Amino acid sequence: MKRRFVVVVPVLCWALPMYAPALTLTVTDQATGAPVAEAVVALDRVDPVTPVTAEIYQQDRAFHPKVLILPLGSEVEFPNRDNTQHHVYSFSPAKTFNIELYAGRPERPVLFDQPGIVELGCNIHDHMQAFILVTQTNAIGQSGPDGRVELPVDTATNAGAPIRLRVWHPRLPDNTQPINRQIDATGSVAIELRPEPDQETSMDLLQQRFQEL
Repeated sequence: MKRRFVVVVPVLCWALPMYAPALTLTVTDQATGAPVAEAVVALDRVDPVTPVTAEIYQQDRAFHPKVLILPLGSEVEFPNRDNTQHHVYSFSPAKTFNIELYAGRPERPVLFDQPGIVELGCNIHDHMQAFILVTQTNAIGQSGPDGRVELPVDTATNAGAPIRLRVWHPRLPDNTQPINRQIDATGSVAIELRPEPDQETSMDLLQQRFQEL
């Protein structure tokens, strides 16, 4: 069964940017009306970004957070807080790396110097999955449990002009790429998504691809 997700953009938020504290969007499931968490929405533009040092830790045999937005040129540490070893890797075009079996904290962080979406897996626990979105814009945010996301007010330039967005969610049919959309005069855009295979099946395939490298 296909599901549709809707990104609703109040027109007033971008039509009158000097009075709006932020561009506010709401991501909902069109089939049920329920809010959708973990959707990443960004303005389709390139900004000067400031690299940071972040971390994705492993605990209870899971990655935390499961989705990380990261400015280009940033580094990520992967501390292991479990009492078992992990083997973290990615073969995504934006970043390929391999941290073999380890406990505690790896010797050095991983540098993410290309924009794109990086899928993480663990070669020991094939149900573990996370994503890093390496971005070149400051106009980016992630929806919370209520489906709402706010972008900085400086994203609402050229009042009245169409706004080009990039939208991503872990359950996109191809979750290695965002969807490009343009907001028209209605101030909203509908995005059709298909359900992903269950997580265990998806990660079994990821494990197989790792073994074939």
